[in-house]
Amino acid sequence: MKWMAVDEPTGLDALRLAEVATPEPGPGQVRVRIAACGVNFADTLMVKGQYQVRPEPPFAPGIEIAGRVDALGAGVTQLREGQPVAAIVGHGGLAEQAVLDARLALPLPETMDLVEAAAFPVAYGTSHIGLDHRAGLRAGETLVVHGAGGGVGLTAVEIGKRLGARVIATAGSQAKLDAARAKGADLTIDYASEDVRQAIKDATDGRGADVIYDPVGGAAFDASLRAIAFEGRIVVVGFASGTIPQIPANILLVKNVSAVGLHWGLYADKRPEVLVRSLQTLMGWYAAGEIRPHVSATYPLADAGRALADLAERRATGKVVVTMG
Repeated sequence: MKWMAVDEPTGLDALRLAEVATPEPGPGQVRVRIAACGVNFADTLMVKGQYQVRPEPPFAPGIEIAGRVDALGAGVTQLREGQPVAAIVGHGGLAEQAVLDARLALPLPETMDLVEAAAFPVAYGTSHIGLDHRAGLRAGETLVVHGAGGGVGLTAVEIGKRLGARVIATAGSQAKLDAARAKGADLTIDYASEDVRQAIKDATDGRGADVIYDPVGGAAFDASLRAIAFEGRIVVVGFASGTIPQIPANILLVKNVSAVGLHWGLYADKRPEVLVRSLQTLMGWYAAGEIRPHVSATYPLADAGRALADLAERRATGKVVVTMG
């Protein structure tokens, strides 16, 4: 099979299209013929050796896939060959086939487009667990979503509205703010030209936001600490700005603020029932037409480097997907 291999994790220029033996499923595993792979900011870190998980080279990046079951390992009875599924694979998604634990394959309705399905698990799963499970977002609260034009940010806007919050979206361009509006944002803030802290304060009559969802870090996080309400919760999702902020503990203390971390992928190992329950809820919302992935660009496998560059340079609005053809 073809895959986008990394021999040494030195950056995007390390990616090379190569061939490798087709993997065979072991007991409890399935092999999936991949139709599409959603790319994520984690992939851009993985190819540089900067992600929390560091696969042994050679490896292919790509942590979420959609396709059809191609072969069943011994003992797998809950899936069938030819069945459409989405799955989290940790790495190896930028390839024509992948082997994975059958328990982590999410059956899809035949009517679900596989490109949309590849854009679904990580972004929606991260935002749903972050807002519902970690932050306990309640109807009527004010939610601020930083980086709201990105793949994860747009899903946080959608899910925040679905949970009944008033949503304020921040982003660095008008196109991304327009995309957030289209997903239901009640108010938008351009952090390229506005004072984010003051804009949040003005929008909340000086009270601050109840929940702030932050995949950006850097200056956005610093503003969040000073624009959070009493007993507010800041969800730390990532650091797309490239700057990992430091948290002065006295600020948490004076307003009873909680800063909660979210490494979504850990739930597959630590509490898989939370992940599965979340994805089942999200698939129900999708089936009801209440959420829909925003895929802004697709690339063939040979151009996967361009797809990752779109994310690394923050050019993408919504999700970018690599298709296998």
